[in-house]
Amino acid sequence: MLKERSILLEEEEKLLAPYAQKSSQTGIREFAEAEHPYRLPFQRDKDRIIHCQAFKRLEYKTQVFVYSVGDHYRNRLTHTLEVAGVSRTVAKVLGLNEDLTEAIALAHDLGHSPFGHAGQDALAELMRSNGGFEHNKQSLRVVQKLERKYPEFPGLNLCYATLQGIMKHGGDYEKSFANLKRQEDGPSLEAQIVDFSDEIAYSSHDIEDGLEKKFISPEDLVDIQLWRRNFQTAKKTYPTAKEELILRTTFRNILNEIVSNLITTTGSKLELHQIETEEDVQNAYRKKVKLVSFSESMIEDMKELKQFLLVHLYRHKDVEKMSDQGKEIIYVLFDYFMKHPDKIPDSYLERENEEGRHRIVCDYIAGMTDRYAMEKLKQEGILWSPYL
Repeated sequence: MLKERSILLEEEEKLLAPYAQKSSQTGIREFAEAEHPYRLPFQRDKDRIIHCQAFKRLEYKTQVFVYSVGDHYRNRLTHTLEVAGVSRTVAKVLGLNEDLTEAIALAHDLGHSPFGHAGQDALAELMRSNGGFEHNKQSLRVVQKLERKYPEFPGLNLCYATLQGIMKHGGDYEKSFANLKRQEDGPSLEAQIVDFSDEIAYSSHDIEDGLEKKFISPEDLVDIQLWRRNFQTAKKTYPTAKEELILRTTFRNILNEIVSNLITTTGSKLELHQIETEEDVQNAYRKKVKLVSFSESMIEDMKELKQFLLVHLYRHKDVEKMSDQGKEIIYVLFDYFMKHPDKIPDSYLERENEEGRHRIVCDYIAGMTDRYAMEKLKQEGILWSPYL
């Protein structure tokens, strides 16, 4: 039996919790389109994101280590896929809309600049007097304006619920219906799950990459509660296993513990606050009640882990060296394109009168991969840094 749209909507209504986002109620777009016969709105959003150019470029954008360091470290794409996987797991168990959750997760880093957070810091500084730069806002800009795939409208024309979910911090976005709704109603549970899944993914996988690169060692982690108990459990469970397998088991167990804690704590809060409808979720937001959360002990464990990563990995001299080189490249490219607008692609240049040169240069550089940015330096004969 073929499942037509009406059947899919009926099944979704039965499967999802009453407080979840439903396609029939929230699958609304800025530009009206005919509905697809066998894909519901948020599945369509997910597919549009996966097929857009900005998503493809994530493979060569830095997470912690630039792509040239090695083949086995996370990049912005693998991080995004891990966030999507965690998000979908949590959404499924809590009865939330998996397609919406996954769509938000897949789009959350589309606006990230090359060279990771160092690149964002550089663009934020360069754009301070010209509207600023922040990668969450840039992600929204990518899906609403910069992607060009359809003759009928700019961007990807994603559903309002997806756009509101990408607005990670709410607040200071361009005035729009989606932004006003986000400010008034707060984030959906699906969007909140993605925020936490992002934190879970980078906190857990950055340990693995740091150990793989030998910037940190198991001995460095001995006082970190999350690490210690899961490492000891792995050794006790597999006393004859090689150290590499003990470490891999520890990584998996840490991830499982954090995700499980988020699920059980959030489930308890939904029950405690008697959340039964989408309106209940919105009222909780207005009362500043946090429905999606870790337990108090896990909050402390996560703080400890993130502080460790900040000191021992993100501020490691070699990571800072890579970050400084990335910033330098962005500073030089920005200056070059400000002075040579004829080198900017027409798709960006045609918006100069509307948005100004600073913004179009920012859009162009933010969309670059690490590799493309370095190639541009060589092509234009500007600068080449052998350290990246």
